[in-house]
Amino acid sequence: MTKVLVATEKPFAKVAADQIRSIFEQAGYRCDFLEKYTDKNELLKAVADAEALIIRSDKITEEVLNAAPKLKIVVRAGAGYDNVDLAAATAHDVVVMNTPGQNSNAVAELVFGMMVYQARNHYNGTSGTELKGKKLGIHAYGNVGKNVARIARGFGMEVVAYDPFVPDSAIEADGVTVVKDRDELYSSCDYISLHIPATKETIQSINYDLLSKMKQGATLVNTARKEVIHEEDLLKFFRDNDTLQYISDIAPDNQAQLEAEFPARCFFTPKKMGAQTAEANINAGIAAANQIISFFEEGITRFKVN
Repeated sequence: MTKVLVATEKPFAKVAADQIRSIFEQAGYRCDFLEKYTDKNELLKAVADAEALIIRSDKITEEVLNAAPKLKIVVRAGAGYDNVDLAAATAHDVVVMNTPGQNSNAVAELVFGMMVYQARNHYNGTSGTELKGKKLGIHAYGNVGKNVARIARGFGMEVVAYDPFVPDSAIEADGVTVVKDRDELYSSCDYISLHIPATKETIQSINYDLLSKMKQGATLVNTARKEVIHEEDLLKFFRDNDTLQYISDIAPDNQAQLEAEFPARCFFTPKKMGAQTAEANINAGIAAANQIISFFEEGITRFKVN
């Protein structure tokens, strides 16, 4: 019997976990759960006989892979997969997949929840601003970016996007204007919504030089990855510029300094909140389970990332 381990330090909601378990039971698979673990050794022990692994933000390192000699597939229930050592997985002949699109609407709605909160001065009773009529720039037009554009149109915002990897026709089909240059995106928009992955090219790419191109009073929204922000440059620019605003569901390492010096110009959720909805939780978990079954039964590797 194929054994699947669901290893989630941040557990799935009960309804999602129950559906994942049911999918595997109906397929004749054994499904074990390791939840809320606090010691890496618990994970190393649990993966010893696992042939498939579902994770969320859990780190799958070479050490974990060495402890899992039977492992054939790891599925990250979500879009990002920088918590998995892809090179080590490939060396161990382990397929790594993500579940793109399952959390996209949840992340997009969070973008606007934070934007409204910031525009209304954290609901402190003072007069704020409206989103209608403002120009929103989407940096990377993937699944989340598409949903951000859809919601923005409902707010009456002008929407532009920059993504050199997506055909112009695909962006324009959604009624979004294509911006060919990243600098133009940052210099022309009232809001910039970041959706770039953390790669060698993008890590710390949101630096002082790029921030200095932003409009006076502009707001940078980050629901992507903490690593894409050059945090020292961010703090320096906050000190040099008295209007930039930064809101994110990934608090920077210098959060305390930013909040102490500029409490009205920044906001950070207590933890990464993009996928924290019941719907996204269920969607990603079910997708991960079905992908594992399709992999073992039919050899399908559609969402392989390594």
